[in-house]
Amino acid sequence: MLSKDFSQSRVVIVDDVVANSRLLESSLKAFGMRNTVSFSDSAAALDWLQHNPWNLLLLDLDMPAPNGFDILRALSERDRSSNPIIIITALNDSVSRRTGLELGANDYLSKPVDLPEAILRVRSNLQLSQASQALQETNMALEQRVRERTAQLNQSYGALVRTLCRASAYRDSETGNHIVRIGESAALIAEAHGMSPEWVELMRQAAPMHDVGKIGIADHILLKPGPLNEEERQLMQQHPAIGHSILTDQHASALTDLAAEIALSHHEKWDGSGYPNGLKGEQIPLSGRIVAICDVYDALRMPRPYKEPWPIEKAQAYIREQAGKHFDPQLVALAESLYEKIEALQHGLSDCVQGD
Repeated sequence: MLSKDFSQSRVVIVDDVVANSRLLESSLKAFGMRNTVSFSDSAAALDWLQHNPWNLLLLDLDMPAPNGFDILRALSERDRSSNPIIIITALNDSVSRRTGLELGANDYLSKPVDLPEAILRVRSNLQLSQASQALQETNMALEQRVRERTAQLNQSYGALVRTLCRASAYRDSETGNHIVRIGESAALIAEAHGMSPEWVELMRQAAPMHDVGKIGIADHILLKPGPLNEEERQLMQQHPAIGHSILTDQHASALTDLAAEIALSHHEKWDGSGYPNGLKGEQIPLSGRIVAICDVYDALRMPRPYKEPWPIEKAQAYIREQAGKHFDPQLVALAESLYEKIEALQHGLSDCVQGD
């Protein structure tokens, strides 16, 4: 319930006639409003109002510069509900009153002031200030709860990511560090491409799930040490669609949506010769185009049971040669500028020592 106790509400009185301020101040205190501040110097008042908290301003209009209109203009950006202003003026013409209200005053009183009416107007505007501040505090508390809940959800989605990534890594010859490197390198390229910090972070979390669909591939194909025959290759090429199916849900988040997109598109090729849908150029989602480069480069640089790691120069030359064929040429150019950082990831999150 809204408090009717205005004893702590700060009421500011600005009037160049000291007697007027004293009369208002004593009347307010008689009704329990003891936290009052009075100014006869309008310049000093404006400076104070701009640097201190207050709940209500009783403002004379006809003063030496800055006059009441000037002060209203200077305070025009305030929250009018939290910091109401009552103009008190002997300028009783309608133009002056209308101008004051247009400049942001909430109410006005005419001089000579009727004190009982002034007290009622003051109490009404302080109630407005209290209600507004209570609403702001409630909104801040709700926003904090939303932030906390969002953080909890992000932690849950992060746990989901790690679980799915570990599951896919256990079923394949890939390692846990491989999938972490894919996320980090994808984030580097996304950032260099000018994407928002939020999208870059989503890429960091979603890219490691690119091969989660391999969970659905039979062991005799997934773990086969030699080359796949045509039938086996076609079955293996189903893993993007399987991954997309695993990650797609009617209650999906931005993270799982992006992860599903990457899972489905990271084997597409710029020239249209990729799979599963033969997308070409910018038909391929940006996320898939980024992960394609990261995945191939990491695979080339890492040792596997069936191959030695490629040297840096050879791996980078291959990516360069595939610009416009396998890879988006613009992203290849970005990767060229990031290889030092990507190589730092290779060493910092290494499965073993790579060739130089």
